[in-house]
Order: sequence, then structure tokens, then C-alpha cells
Amino acid sequence: MSTQQSRSDAIYASLRRAILEQALKPGVKLPEDSIGDTFGVSRTSARNALLRLSADGLVDIKPNRGASVAMPTLEEAVEVFSLRRCLEREVVDRLCKRMPKDGIDTLVSHVREEERALRASLPRSIRLAGEFHILLAELTNSKLLIEFVTQVVSRSSLILARFGRPHSAECGIDEHVQLIEALKNQDQAAACRIMDHHLHAVEDRAKVDDREEDTDISEILSRYMSVSQ
Repeated sequence: MSTQQSRSDAIYASLRRAILEQALKPGVKLPEDSIGDTFGVSRTSARNALLRLSADGLVDIKPNRGASVAMPTLEEAVEVFSLRRCLEREVVDRLCKRMPKDGIDTLVSHVREEERALRASLPRSIRLAGEFHILLAELTNSKLLIEFVTQVVSRSSLILARFGRPHSAECGIDEHVQLIEALKNQDQAAACRIMDHHLHAVEDRAKVDDREEDTDISEILSRYMSVSQ
């Protein structure tokens, strides 16, 4: 791997964490020069990272206006959660029929990491909550399901960053624990019921909140340069 590629990968990972942990809110401008200066790299490396984030649906790039964190609309929010429920029911259905040998242990380990982040009041807990659902998709070993679920979970994170009400993260973790138990017992009906309830609860937290805040991109990214995955 070239040095430029590895630098672009580092910028991509840092920006992705900052967006999914809601440090960078929807609509925030992402100037290539500011990103390059913060990481000490060329604008080309910064641009490559932004292009990858654009492909993920996390960043919007417009001619003559540059890049910014993607800003979903309420109409898109409704569609995203509708599609997400369909996709995640399919994930649950497949896992109830066939769970990888170490799948339950992997899920339990992830939830423990969520709990540690929550106890420490780390913003990482927000990202980990979404990545639990991506992990479920990964356990199906379906390339398309993984791709689709990753995209809708990422878009859901942006929706919550823009429209979300404050909530208790403990509730989400409890539902993750309940879902793992249903999957362990291969109880498809219970697993689908828990997942539907969980996603409806996430969707119900959405509300219009168009507050604008000044954002210091360099200050935020400087915190994410040394944050571990």
C-alpha cells in the first residue's frame, strides 16, 4: 500500500468515526485544505477520503461548493427506516436459521464493549450501537446484505444526528441483549418482534431540530487522529 493511500485511509477512518459519533453534524462543511492541514497531508489525500465517504452516503460533494456531511431530509428518514426494518428482519431470519459457530460470543463481546463505552460516557457508544447492527449483517456472510445494512445504518446515524431526541442508551443495549438471547434460542418470532420494536423506538426519536452550530473542523479532527478504532 502506498503512503498516500495509507494516509487517505487514516483520514477516511477518522472522519467516519467523527460523523458516526455525531461530533461532525449533518451539513457541516468539510474543506479539503482544512482536513489536509490537520492531518499534515495533501489535498489529494483528503479528497480521496471524502470521495469514499461520499460513496458510503455520509458526505455530499457538490460542484463549486465542496464537501459537507450529508444532510438527510425527513422524507428520506421515513424511507430509510422503512427499508431498514425490511433488511434487518431478513438478517434476523437468516441468523435464526444459521448462526456462525462463534456468532453469539461475538455479539456478546460487542455489547460488553458498548456497555464499557456507555459507562465511560464516551461518544464511541453511539457508533458502537449502530455497528452492532452491521455486525449482525456480517454474521449472515451475505455481501449484499452487509453492504445494504451498512448504508442504511450509516444514514440512520445521520438522521438521528439531525433530528434525534435525547434518549437513554441503556434501553438500546438492553434490547441488543434481548435480541442476542432470542437468536441464541433460534426464536425467530421473538427476534423479529424485538428488532421491530427496537427500530421503531429509534425512529420515534426523530424530530425536527434545525439548530446551527459553529463547528471547528480542525479541533474535532485533532481529537479523532489518535482515537483507536
